[in-house]
Formats: sequence, C-alpha cells, structure tokens
Amino acid sequence: MVLINLFLAFLRVGLFAIGGAYSFLPLVEKEVVQRYHWLTREEFLDVQGITQVFPGAISIKYATYTGYKMGGFLGVLLANLGNILAPTLLVIFASVFYTKYKNAPSFKGAFEAIRFCVFAMIIAVAFQTVDMRNLIQFRSILIVVLSLTLFSFTKVHPAIIIILAGILGGIWK
Repeated sequence: MVLINLFLAFLRVGLFAIGGAYSFLPLVEKEVVQRYHWLTREEFLDVQGITQVFPGAISIKYATYTGYKMGGFLGVLLANLGNILAPTLLVIFASVFYTKYKNAPSFKGAFEAIRFCVFAMIIAVAFQTVDMRNLIQFRSILIVVLSLTLFSFTKVHPAIIIILAGILGGIWK
C-alpha cells in the first residue's frame, strides 16, 4: 500500500505543481508530512536544504528521498513516475491546445493570473525556508543583498552565485 500511496502522492504533486520550483513545496509538505507522515516537518526542511545543494528538479529530489525512505529503490521509481507522469501528459495536451488558442484573451488572462498566484506562493515558501532570527543578522542580510544584486543586475550564472554564497557562508560563520 505504501508504494501505491507514494505513486499517488507524487502524482498529485506533479499534477498541481504549477509554476515549478518552490511554488509546489506546500503540495509536497501536505502529502509527505501532513497526510502520510512519511517525513517530519524537521526532516522536510532538512531535505529542502539538501535539494538546494544538488542540481535538478526539487520535486524529483523529494520523490527520490521519500520514495527511498518508504519503499527502497522501487519506492524511488514509483514516486518519480508519479511525479513526472501528469506534467508530461499535460504538456503534450497543452502543446496542442496552446498552438490553437494562444491568442485568445481569456487564455492569456488565465495564465497571467496563474503567474501571480505562483509568485505569491514562491514568496511564502521563501519566508518559510528561512529562520527569521537568522535573517536579521548582518551576514545573512549581506548574502541576500549580494545574491539578489548579482542575480538581478549581472549576467553571473545562478550556479556561480550559489557556489559563492556557499563559500562565503563556509568562511564567514
């Protein structure tokens, strides 16, 4: 039953992970922490830290970690299959639909509203991932400001910014 639930939980995540990246973390948390109790809240946040270190899609890393913890390698396969099945099928469907209706005003309006919704969820998740007591320290403010500046106003690759922040954090603790 756990293997089926892994597949279904990550199928739901993949189905509703509109906007990708951090916008779907509340969905993952709802499934793996609140609904099935596969991870504790602390473990969820620890895995989130791990996901920021390794390349690739965050949902795949959560599916892999949770799948392995709950069902070994078969759990990894089923969780990841569930995770990618819905978006794959939806993108195929949307590609056909988009080419036909991309200029319709209601279609454009719907996607604009979805973008703002995803923007709000990303901001909410950003605040959830940071201990606010640490955020008010000079070191943290400096890293946030430098990272935001480099990302917004230069052509420095985001991976380089992350590596530099890690080096600065490792040196200046």
